Amino acid sequence: MEFDTGSSREETGSSSQGASRGGNPGGGGYSLSDPVDSFVATVRALIVQPAEFFRGVALRDGLLNPIGFAVICALIGAFLGGLITIFAAVVGIGDQGIGGAVGGFVGGLIFTPILTPIGLFIWAGISHLFVMLFVRPDNAGYWSTFRVVSYVSATSLVSWVPILGGLVALVWGVILAILGIREVHSTTTGRAVLVVLVPAAVVLLLFALVAFSVLVGLLIGGR
Repeated sequence: MEFDTGSSREETGSSSQGASRGGNPGGGGYSLSDPVDSFVATVRALIVQPAEFFRGVALRDGLLNPIGFAVICALIGAFLGGLITIFAAVVGIGDQGIGGAVGGFVGGLIFTPILTPIGLFIWAGISHLFVMLFVRPDNAGYWSTFRVVSYVSATSLVSWVPILGGLVALVWGVILAILGIREVHSTTTGRAVLVVLVPAAVVLLLFALVAFSVLVGLLIGGR
């Protein structure tokens, strides 16, 4: 399976638009050479001007910058979420003991930098299958989809918030993904919506089928 469909377009497009990319919000994306300022600028751009940000994302600056951004966001989310869990255990709100909460906190900080890049490659691969299905053949390639997925990881910064954090992260993530796919692959909003929502619908359908099968098995086994 060829994931780099449209890669020549990615290279020529990025070189011809290089001048305009430099002035976009977020400076063309996160930069490990300026970790703090570029992180703040990138998050601000993803909140205030996401379409303009993705329109100016650098497509030829390697993968370490978007991966680094995603890992930092995931670590911040894991750290803050872990603190909330520990606090809940201390005051007796949650159903987890203090030892388990601390263990989960430490484990999250250790494994998040390892699992996050793996998840990005898998998520980007699945997403790009639908890019090739709905945007084909005029797309900017797998690595452009990978960059979109990496920057959508900014939702980790709010997903840890109790009660509403998950909902806010979901809505923000869907918006970022649609805008990112549309701008990076120079496609229509409708096609970008299909790329983002169809796999989500497939996953929900599979989950519903599994849940239904389990329920039927429990009902039959209980007779």
